[in-house]
Amino acid sequence: MKLELGCIKIRDIMFADKSEIRDGILYVNAKELEQIVLEDEQISAVGFDIARPGESVRITPVKDVIQPRAKVEGGGDMFPGVVTKVATVGSGKTHVLDGAAVVTVGKIVGFQEGIIDMTGIGADYTPFSKTNNLVVDFSPKENLTAHEYEKAIRVAGLKVAYALGKLGVNHTPDETKVYEYSSIIEGSKLYPDLPRVGYVMMLQSQGLLHDTYVYGVDMKLSLTTMLSPTEVMDGAILSGNCVSACDKNTTYHHQNNPVIEDLFAEHGKTLNFAAMIITNENVFLADKERSSDWSAKLVDYLDLDGVIISQEGFGNPDTDLIMNCVKIEKTGTKTVIITDEYAGREGTSQSLADADPLADALVTAGNANQVITLPKIDRVIGTLDYTEKIAGGFAGSLEADGSITVEIQAITGATNELGFNHMSAR
Repeated sequence: MKLELGCIKIRDIMFADKSEIRDGILYVNAKELEQIVLEDEQISAVGFDIARPGESVRITPVKDVIQPRAKVEGGGDMFPGVVTKVATVGSGKTHVLDGAAVVTVGKIVGFQEGIIDMTGIGADYTPFSKTNNLVVDFSPKENLTAHEYEKAIRVAGLKVAYALGKLGVNHTPDETKVYEYSSIIEGSKLYPDLPRVGYVMMLQSQGLLHDTYVYGVDMKLSLTTMLSPTEVMDGAILSGNCVSACDKNTTYHHQNNPVIEDLFAEHGKTLNFAAMIITNENVFLADKERSSDWSAKLVDYLDLDGVIISQEGFGNPDTDLIMNCVKIEKTGTKTVIITDEYAGREGTSQSLADADPLADALVTAGNANQVITLPKIDRVIGTLDYTEKIAGGFAGSLEADGSITVEIQAITGATNELGFNHMSAR
């Protein structure tokens, strides 16, 4: 599959009477977007705001972040099975509004929702302090259940991002990136002397507002399967979960998965990016056994030399991570796992809930229990009402002046287990 991503650089967002892109500025007619959102009768009201890099702005509670994209030609369209009809994506030409993001907020759905600071120390922990953000603030109808509300705002956020993405369809990109993914047999013929490397991506699917959708299907209903990495770039995988903000894969993370980017960068040079496997994370032991068995079976069937495994979430999914790692290692395939740590505020506790000697190559995205103080900020988009209830907050987190002391697990993307963050070690 061959996918061309045409990047249209967005350096600012402004409200206007006409929605358009002009001179690198995304102009937005909020009334038009409001009509799209309020098509869903479960949403009673919606507001729009803009947050730019460096502004004294705090956004919370954050539910999802989405990059506006739209198909120009070839293949299925963006967010298949949810916003557009079910058709295979991952080929043709897609235009990307690079530098822009849609951020959804509103009354809390689950306690694991996040904070984005556009300036100060908090901004250093989230990639979304560097994007120009159109923030969509939803109000649900009364007596709406958490699951109904989550679905309503998830779909509405995607519709907003899709509407904005379509503004770039007729624009000439500032930069074009080409990703080509060969079949397994073709790849072996092209690169017979390079190691065959695969990517096993674990998707949060524990239910109770911990869900990920693939072509519109809840991943917990699926067995471990294969996907082209270009399909992921084209919106095949969508976030629908309220896992801790620090290591949640938002939809934006899926669209810009850095593991996929790095494997493509080395494809044909130091390795043959031979396969991408997606698997779920489960609650019950029998389901964990089934999914990890299938992961190892596919890796063995594909005769891979090495595999990168990325996790989403922590605690219970640590078991899925180690089971995948151990079973794949026992096929004779070397693994590297990407995770984060919950090692206590002093960093002295056991980092993962599970471990095994075969898990001997690990990349960490940081300790989510690390405590920082987010300073007073001039403007809040959303509400601070849930600051002490979200994961990472605690009684006394919110000070009278608006400063917040929290574990970094409350910050959206802080310890993302795809490595999509600004953390490093020296």
